[in-house]
Amino acid sequence: MSIKPKLGLFDLTMIVVSLVIGMGIFRTPINVSREVNEPWQFLLIWVIGGFVTLCGALTYAEIGSRYPKAGGFYKVMSYCYHPAYAFMINWTVLISNAASVAAVCMIGAEYIGPVLLPASLQNNAGLKLIAFGTVALLYTVNMIGIRMSASWQNILTVIKILMVLVLCMTIFVGDVQAPKAVESITGHNGHNWLYMFGAALVPVFFTYGGYQQTINFGSDIKEPARNMPKGIFIGMAIIITAYFTINYAYIKVIGFEQLKTTDALASRMMQAFFGESGFKITSVLLFISVMGYANVNLISNPRMYYAMAEDGVLPAIFMRVNPATQVQQVALTVFTALIIIVIFFLGTFDKMLKYVMLFDTIGLASAAASIFVLRRKTKSMDGLGIYKMKSYPYTTLIFVLVYLMVTVNIFIQDWKGALIGLSIFFVGLPLYFGAKKVVREEITNN
Repeated sequence: MSIKPKLGLFDLTMIVVSLVIGMGIFRTPINVSREVNEPWQFLLIWVIGGFVTLCGALTYAEIGSRYPKAGGFYKVMSYCYHPAYAFMINWTVLISNAASVAAVCMIGAEYIGPVLLPASLQNNAGLKLIAFGTVALLYTVNMIGIRMSASWQNILTVIKILMVLVLCMTIFVGDVQAPKAVESITGHNGHNWLYMFGAALVPVFFTYGGYQQTINFGSDIKEPARNMPKGIFIGMAIIITAYFTINYAYIKVIGFEQLKTTDALASRMMQAFFGESGFKITSVLLFISVMGYANVNLISNPRMYYAMAEDGVLPAIFMRVNPATQVQQVALTVFTALIIIVIFFLGTFDKMLKYVMLFDTIGLASAAASIFVLRRKTKSMDGLGIYKMKSYPYTTLIFVLVYLMVTVNIFIQDWKGALIGLSIFFVGLPLYFGAKKVVREEITNN
């Protein structure tokens, strides 16, 4: 049975906003402020990041419209490139997703740490302990078959929306400085503007991430040729406005120089207005949001293993589901182990961020570039009501080139770490052939 389009303009707009606005905006502005020298540069980079993200979202919207298949990146790149390359990309994406969950758990630890831990334990080891405990708790909950209900996820969304609105409203309040005194950290005065903006775009793109999932809605949208671009434009306009306003509020309340070393941003903002109780309440609420985000990923990512196993590129054991609890025990355990490994070996949000974005920039640029092949292979669909970018190929070229620039910048910043990350990508090739061999043997034995 084919998918029938049921989503209108408002639905798509809300989907775009929901996909993008996550936990990053409550932490990554610290990283961005460290990479630039002036407040106007800080604000400009968020606008530039939003524009590039819009280019990517439009590209992925057309990909989803032309190739509405379940399986996301794997199916598209397998069709346009080669199954081996698709496996290598998705292998790194799964690691990237684990690193993303680990990074968000560290954000949660930064928020809840001052509330739970004594001052002597408010260090990297203490934050790691909280992150480990969070992952272990959610793993246990998922293994016994208890999932977060839809109402829990609604509460999570409401908390994030309220936090965003409150942070935006602070720009209308008189000058209030956050009570935490910190030392100043200067930007990259010794580097040229291209390097500076490339470095700043790493955390910005992490914060704008999520739009790529519009690839899954190409066949769900009514009148896609009209509603796709309008919904994405409106959604991105809302997001860019919200992010710009929040970051302006950070500068106004905390101060640009202080922003560079201020932890738990949202809580510090609330502390400035409501005192210590505001700090603690906000810290707890954001930690709950982090748990919700991590839990959703523990539920969803094992499904990616399932899809790859179903396609014959992972052993069948990854499709095994406990009949009593409906839990993919092997896939869930593997994904959880990846999260714990990332937390243990990297440990800080800053290091995790670079690994996440190294994998993401390669994967997202590759997936976006598939439109050049896909347009040729699906030329017969032109004029049949699918969404087709009017600004092609410039929209896609801007996105791909900027993301490749960010990839190069990550190598410049930490070439040893980047090489390790790149080696993980290439390890995917022998893994692909090894997995295919195991699958063939399983089929033969059965």
